[in-house]
This record gives sequence, C-alpha cells and structure tokens, in this order.
Amino acid sequence: MRRRSIFGTSLAVVVTMGLSACGGGGDGGASKTVRVTLANHVWTENIKQALPEFEKQTGLKAEITQLGEDQLSDQYNVKLNAGSADIDVMMYRPLQEGKLFARNKYLADLSEQVKSNTNWDFGDFQTGPVEATTHEGKPVGVPIITEQEVLYYRKDLLAKAGLSAPPKTLDELKSAAAKVKAAEPGVAGFVARTGKSPAVTQFSSFLYSFGGDFVDGSGKAAVNSDAAKQAYAYYGGLIKDSGPANVSTDMGWPEAMAIFTQGKAAFYTEANSLYKNATDPAKSKVSDQVGFAPFPAGPSGSKPYNIPSWALGVNSSSENQSNAWKFIEWATGKEQTLAQQKSGVPGARSSVWANPEGTSTFPKDLVEAIAASTKAGVGHDRPLVVKVPEAREIVGQPIVDAITGKDAAAAADAANAAFQKFLDDEAK
Repeated sequence: MRRRSIFGTSLAVVVTMGLSACGGGGDGGASKTVRVTLANHVWTENIKQALPEFEKQTGLKAEITQLGEDQLSDQYNVKLNAGSADIDVMMYRPLQEGKLFARNKYLADLSEQVKSNTNWDFGDFQTGPVEATTHEGKPVGVPIITEQEVLYYRKDLLAKAGLSAPPKTLDELKSAAAKVKAAEPGVAGFVARTGKSPAVTQFSSFLYSFGGDFVDGSGKAAVNSDAAKQAYAYYGGLIKDSGPANVSTDMGWPEAMAIFTQGKAAFYTEANSLYKNATDPAKSKVSDQVGFAPFPAGPSGSKPYNIPSWALGVNSSSENQSNAWKFIEWATGKEQTLAQQKSGVPGARSSVWANPEGTSTFPKDLVEAIAASTKAGVGHDRPLVVKVPEAREIVGQPIVDAITGKDAAAAADAANAAFQKFLDDEAK
C-alpha cells in the first residue's frame, strides 16, 4: 500500500503504550508501561493530574511526553509512515488529518472495542462527533473535545436598538445587525472571520443552514449549488453591509474576537470553545454584556457544526492494542469526561451535558445554545478530504469575493470547478 506523507500538516497528539495487543500483534510479553505523547492542551494537563487514578485502576504505568504541534507533526510523519509499533494511541484532529490517517490505515478499527463495555457506553457520544471519527462505517477514534458554532451578542446594544431577544433566524440576524449599525456609529452590526481559509469553518454553519454542503451525496463538489450560492452571498453580504468599516479579508478568530471584545460589534458567530475570551474581564471590555444564543436558523433550519476538535485512536501498527484501548476507555469514560468538562473542556458525552455538574462552569445561555447545536449539529466544519488546507483555500475564495462585493454566484461556480478538479486529483 502506498503511504501518503503527512509532512506539513499540523498534528494533534500521540499516545504511545507498550502494552498487550488486540487485533494487531500478539498479547505475549506485554509491557506494563504506557508511553503517552500528548500535545499542549488543557485536556492534557487535566489527564496528567488524573494519571494516578488510571494506574491504580489498571495496574499499568503511564509515561507522559508532551510536545508542540510541529514536533508532533515531525514524529507522526516519520513513525506512522514507517509503520512504527512504538506509538499505540494517537490523539489527533479528525477533521484535519482524520481522512488521511484512515486512508493510510494508520488508525485501527475499534468496532469491537466500543462494544466491549456497556458501562462505558459508546451510544452516549453525540452523533456529530461520532460521524467525524468514523471511516467507511467503522469507528476509528473516540472524540474527546468538541466545538459548536453559536451566536455571541451584546445585550446592551440589543436593548438600545429596541430588540427584546437575540435573532432566531438568519433573516432576523441580518435585520438586527443593520439596525444596530445604523444606530451606533463606529459599531459593527456583525463581525466574523474573513480570511479565505479561517472563515471556512465558521461559514460552514451558514452553508448547512441554507441547505448546502461542500460535497453532494455522491461525493461531487457542491459549492455552486443554489443553497451554497445563497450562503456565500449572505455571509459575505452581512460582513460587507453590516461589518466593521474598511474590514480586511484576512481575519481569523483572534482579529474578529478582538473587535467584539473591544466593544466594536453587536453580533459575532464563533466556536463556543472561545467564549472565555469574551466573558473574562481581563480580556474583554464588554464581559458583563455578552450573551449567547443558538445559531440562527436558515431556510433549512439551524444546522451549526458539532465537531470533535480532538480524538483518540489506536495505531494500527501497534502490538499493544488491548492496553492501548484501556487508556482510551479510561480517558474517555463518563467520570473523566465530567471532570474535564467541569474544568471548561467541552466533551462529547450527552449524559455529561445533561448532568448539572457538567454544565456548572459554563454560562447558562451558552449551555442552552450548545444544547440546541448538538441536536441538529453537523459533524464536519470543512471539506472531508486528505489535503485539508488546499481545499479550504479553494472553497474559501467565494467568501472573500462576496465580502469585497464581487459576484458570489460566479465565484462559487469558479470554486466548484477548482474543487471538483481537486477531488478528482485526490482520488487518483
């Protein structure tokens, strides 16, 4: 089988365990030392603190190596391509490198493992994140951290504009944003990511809510469907007409968030995981006026993304898969997920979100917005391809064109032709 290089992609986490095997390699002579390599993340810090519990429960010892993403990228590129067996559990980003890993058969099929413990309860995981960690009908990962797109808004600006509640539909959002901008000189009615690639993920919820997607049911490019053209025109037009004056077309979340937290915008659609940037008085001038609402409904309803930003999988070349699964089972169990979520890391378990303890550290209206997102959430926020960065550049071009006043429909047609060629080339 030809392996594809993953050099240049930004990776997640590797968990290496020298343990017994199931499905790959033999069980004899299993090491009792679990070698775990993780990326820098608050989830990692929490797991490190809880490791004595894992070791007590399993009789295994865990050794943690924590690396930056560039170092992890280098390690994955070398070891996975070589079929190395000294990586057992991989913490990875399903939507960025998941398809590449699955296509190259780096990830073991976990179908039997997820069924083996009814108390662990795989059915407790939300549908969207599970879809993103499934390849060709088989689970190849377990989601550990999730994100949903929600509407951030300024309570004071809504009140001054005579709006009694945040908008429930995209039509209402457009109207409310225009009303605020007209009434408040120097304040944008709406702000969001504008950069060609960064905007794709947040634009995706608009695309789905208009009834579109990046590809159709047959896997063909669909960014010039009627729904997609409407979504591009809406997103770009909203920023062009109600966005910040002289808005640039290279903003990612830090720039868009800064405009919102400096009190220069009324509405902002963004990942819920970034909410503390808006509610922390040390970071936000309007922290006491920030509210959250579900993503507004479009012609096809409210369909924001509900994705796993990180997941754990087992290296298919590992000779220690049985105990590798023991680590995943523990780290993704209800108890650990609850502990992580109480510390502010949103998990993928429905039972934890239904548990008052699991939502006690989040703003009440944010919890309600997230709950709405998980019901109809879509499990991807970008094209599901191997070369994700290249795809984002292609499908993001019409966003920039629409913001700058160009013909969104024509831009979508051009992007669709380029994206279909990309898909055809990638399938070769």
